[in-house]
Parts: sequence; structure tokens; C-alpha cells
Amino acid sequence: MYTTLITPADLADHIDDATFVIVDCRHDLMNLEAGRDGYAIGHIPNALFASMETALSGAKRGADGVFRGRHPLPERAAFITTLRSWGIHPDTQVVAYDAHGGMYAARLWWMLRWVGHPAVAVLDGGMAAWQSQGLPMSTDVPVHGGGTIADQAPLVSTVSANEVLDRGSRTVIDARAPDRFRGENETIDPVGGHIPGAKNRFFKDNLAADGRFKSAEQLKADFAAVLDEPSKAIMQCGSGVTACHNLLAMEVAGMPGAALYPGSWSEWCADPARPVATGA
Repeated sequence: MYTTLITPADLADHIDDATFVIVDCRHDLMNLEAGRDGYAIGHIPNALFASMETALSGAKRGADGVFRGRHPLPERAAFITTLRSWGIHPDTQVVAYDAHGGMYAARLWWMLRWVGHPAVAVLDGGMAAWQSQGLPMSTDVPVHGGGTIADQAPLVSTVSANEVLDRGSRTVIDARAPDRFRGENETIDPVGGHIPGAKNRFFKDNLAADGRFKSAEQLKADFAAVLDEPSKAIMQCGSGVTACHNLLAMEVAGMPGAALYPGSWSEWCADPARPVATGA
């Protein structure tokens, strides 16, 4: 079972394995059709496409009309229905990939763990690593369905905005780029800044120069510099997506237990009553 990362070579060995389901998670926050367009041009053989805006996110406003963030989690039942439509069973090995160092694939990795499915891994290095090894591409769209996966006890935890506000000694880690964390160059959310008291750990710092994840030892040292106890950490970002990259990196490092704040900055800053900090 692969539970964190998988190499292109190992995935290639299982490319026609009926117990594997491969999911293309490419996306672009500024061009919402870019992922699907890229998938149509060419993808890893037998890969399905997952839309960040629909399959991996829910309604931006709850039944009470309150804004939940740019990429709130879908209802668990709806996500299970999606997974079944992809042909995922309780014993299926899922592999997620993208072309962005895992920043979107990690979201699917975390969400499968959210519904209790441990057999999920991110392709280390993504599309670039796959293609650099001369491995095949395809334009065929596989047909799946009939999956039997069921909602199980979560392997991960979440916190609400109120729990972040009243977090006590828990440490908040923000995965956004340092300039956005400081409140500079904000082009996505209406308010610049960060949650007061949060620390910044840019998700791209989890990657080596070749686009693959750093070693477990290096990641452990990196995260130990910003938090003391993983189980008391809360991971967030702009909309709950790239925070999952930090959570994956921590899992690789052998530092499990941190919680995700799914609404993240996009939900937090939508309520003017919540405090905002700027600067380092």
C-alpha cells in the first residue's frame, strides 16, 4: 500500500493494474478550465480527471448563507458518490497527480484520508517527473463506475474558524507564499494579511529543486523549526488546498496529527469581526 508518495517507476509498473485508480488533479486558480484542457491534450494512461471546483470542493455558502471559503469541503456523502463513480473500492490504491508539485493532488490525498481511505498516494514530481522518464501519455478517457467505497472513520481532523479563534496553545501554520502571508500582493482574496499569531511555512519549500519532495529527514527538520507538537498544529492556506501539501509533507516526515482548517484565509477574512495581522 502506498500512503504518501509513489515514484513514476512504481506507478508505471501498475499502470494497467485493476486495483489502481489514477486521478489527474491539474488546476489553475486563475484559469479554471486549464486543468481539464491539459487533461484533454494528454494525461497519464488510465487517469480520470478531478475538478477542483466541483469534485474536490463543495458549495461556497452554507444553508445559512454564510461564506465558507473559496474551496470548502463537499458534503461527505457527495464525495463518496464521486469516488464510487471513479470505481474506487475499499481496497483500491488511489494515485493522485498534477503538474504543480502536488499542490492540488495533495488535496485529494487528504480528502480520501478524511473519509477513512488510507491507500492513497501522490505521484512524486507529478507530470514533469513522469514525462522526464519518457513514460507514455494518453488522450483516452477511461470509463469507471460501480465503486463500493464507504464512508469510514476519518484518518485526519479539521477545525472550524471558531476553533482557530479559540485555539489556546495550538500553532497555526499558513502555507501561502510569504508575500501573501505578510499582506502584500494579494490578488485572490479581498483582504490581505494572515491570522494573528500564525507562522508561515510556504508549501513550495517542501520540494527539492527537481520538483520532488525533500527527504523525510529534511522535512522533519524544517517543520520542527516552526512547530513543537504536530498534534497541536493547525494547517491553513488561502482556501484549504495547499495546506494539504504541508500535511502530506508532515506525513512523509513522520509527523502526523495536525488538523486542517478547511475554510482557511478566504473564509477567515470574509468576516470583518475576525482579527487580521500583516507583516512578518
